[in-house]
Order: sequence, then C-alpha cells, then structure tokens
Amino acid sequence: MTTTSDTRLAIRATAPPATAPRTAADDGAPGAHPRTVTDPAVRIPAQATPTDAGADSAADPDGAPAPHDPCTHGFLPERPPVRSMIGTWTRLDAMARAAAVAPDHETAIAVVERAHRADELSALRQRVSRLSPRNAEAAAMRVAVIAVSCGWTALDPQAPAAREVANDGFLELWSAIAHRIDHDQFVALPTLALHNWAPERKPRRHIPIDQLARTEQLVPIVRWAPEGQPLSRLDRLMLAATRLEAHGIWLFRLADTLAGRAPDDSSTPTALRRLVRIQHALRAQLHSEAAELAAAPATDQQRAVLGALAEQGALEPPVLQAADAVLGIGGRRMGEGRRQLLRRHLPAQHRAWLSAMDRHCAPVRTLAHRGGPDAAVYREAQESLIALRRTYNALVHTAAAPTTGPLPTAA
Repeated sequence: MTTTSDTRLAIRATAPPATAPRTAADDGAPGAHPRTVTDPAVRIPAQATPTDAGADSAADPDGAPAPHDPCTHGFLPERPPVRSMIGTWTRLDAMARAAAVAPDHETAIAVVERAHRADELSALRQRVSRLSPRNAEAAAMRVAVIAVSCGWTALDPQAPAAREVANDGFLELWSAIAHRIDHDQFVALPTLALHNWAPERKPRRHIPIDQLARTEQLVPIVRWAPEGQPLSRLDRLMLAATRLEAHGIWLFRLADTLAGRAPDDSSTPTALRRLVRIQHALRAQLHSEAAELAAAPATDQQRAVLGALAEQGALEPPVLQAADAVLGIGGRRMGEGRRQLLRRHLPAQHRAWLSAMDRHCAPVRTLAHRGGPDAAVYREAQESLIALRRTYNALVHTAAAPTTGPLPTAA
C-alpha cells in the first residue's frame, strides 16, 4: 500500500479473516447485474442478528439488515442512515452534536460529564439491547463522534486503563454498542462517514442507495461545524468519502467478476482495463472535491480529530481496501499482516468479503510475475490504484493541514 506520512496508516491491531460464500457476477460494467455462474466469486453473507427494537428504539423497528451483497451497493449501508433518533436516544443525538462542535477536548468531555451526572448515560446503556440493528449503527456513529471529539480515539473501552482516562458511564455505553453491532473497532471513517450523511432533500421516488449518494446533494447528520455556518473541511472530507464509496460500486462488481478467474482467461484483461478506468474516475471524483474542501473552514479541534484518526489507521476508505484485495498492493508494500490490520475498522461481514477476495483473486495476482500484454494491463491497474491512493492522501492532507494552494497532483 502506498501512503504518505500525513495519513500514517500503520496501526497495531488484528482482524480475524473469515470466509464468505462464493458465486459470481456477470460483468463489472455499469448496468450489469449479478448472475450465478460456475466461476467462484464472492458474496457477503446475511447478518443473522435478529431485530428486537422496542419502544425506546431510535427510529423504525423494522431495521433488520437484508443480505449484504457488495455488488448491490458496496460497503454503504443498505438504507440511508437514521437522521434523527427518538425517545431517550435524543439525548445521544444532542450529546454528539454538542461534542462535535466543541472547541477542544475539554469542552467535549464536559458534555459527557454532564450527561453522566444526569444519569443519561446509564439510561441509554440500559436500552442498547432494544435497538434494531439499523438504529444500533446510528447510535454507534454518534458514540464515535463523541469519542473522537473527546480525544478518546485510541481507547479500548473494555480495557481497565481506559477508565483512568475516560468517563466510566460513557465507556460502558460504548462497550454495549460495540457488543450490539458485533464490532469493537468502529471509531473510524467507515462509521463516521458512511453512517453520517443524508440527502439534502428527500427524493420523490425510491432509488438505490449508491445512486442516492452519487446524485443527491448530501449533508452530514451530525455536523462538525455549528448550525448556520458553512460545512467544515472535516465535514466535507467525510462526505467526500461517502461519495467515493458510491462511485466505487462498479469496482466492487468488477472485483466480483475477477474473483476466481484464471490469469489467462480472456475476460481477465477486459475486466482489468475496466478497473483502470474506474480507478481513474474515482481519482477524478476526489479531485473534484478538492477545491471546495480547501476553501472550507477548519479548526484546531477538527485537525486534531483527523490527526488522531490517521494515527490509528482509521481513515482508510473501504473501496480502496476492496481494490487492494484484488490487486494486492497492500500485501506487497506493507506486509500481509499490516494489510489485515487496516481492516479492523470494518464490520465483520465486510472483512469476510475482503478476506475471500484475497483468496479468490490470487490467480489474477500472478500476472505481477509474468510478461506480455495481460501482465502489462495488470501492472497498469496497480499503478492506477497507487495514484488513486495518493490523491486520497493528498485530500486528507488538505483537510488536516489547510493550505491555500491546489490539491497536489498525484504521480
């Protein structure tokens, strides 16, 4: 994986690999639909978590997840994130919004302490088990916002040492939410970005979530900038990451096409050429975000949040990890162990899909050691991924260390 010192993506953690069932997609081109064939490709298995939302559930009680197929919407949630929580959970909404606009860690911590003294944290903790899976994800996003705002990004909420730093009541709520969604390391970009957006206006008809995120004007649910003020650089970076995932849906479909293909299969170079075009398009999408992001305001607190997330390797977009699983850049440049560590911030079913892709795309990766036109196309795909990652890292650098100059040009 090619990265810069600005994002500091090396981390210390483990992410257990898992296995996903194997099927295939017909094609990776826009408009293609998956079909079952004999080529072994990959699908994310359905989550088995039952829906048990009760009266204190945050929104609709029918939030049970459908089978998660990355060819349908990548790693975006199946449905738009919950915009407003209800009942007792409105207190978590208020805490997250107050913490996000706090000028420093101390002010954000004071928000948590007030909630603890008012017994709000314990009341929320008692209601975690009643949340539907969709609403539990919504609560996790708000907990993640609070954690990073307070400077607790690197904490393990269940570690005894964490109690010397953070509020006990908040750590208990954090741990309960992590258990509810079966994801310990959710304080990262996949949660902070992909579960923190909404269309500015409600569409007049139902459209797929990736199309919704691509075509509609997006606004954050929990803003890092105060209401009535322009969106901050941190707001715009998170929305840019969401749009990157939405535009990257074709990459997931091509990954599914390449899974299990032999390197000398006639369809392999065609799929790799399409992958190159998609990665160029994603790079152009990031460049299109740069000017507005650079012109947006930023505070020291927001830059501290970005720095803490980068320190934990928590700013890696899932779509780049999907491309890496196909092409193997991370394994070659960083070592397989560290490549797996970057995935700890993804939900279990997403890690399972990436691990399966690691295995099923191994035959295609043997092109790296061959010659000929097919191998040249494979190397071009690798180089385009490296350029895409550099462009993303430059966007993060612009957000974290604001300058008046243009986004640096990726090599």
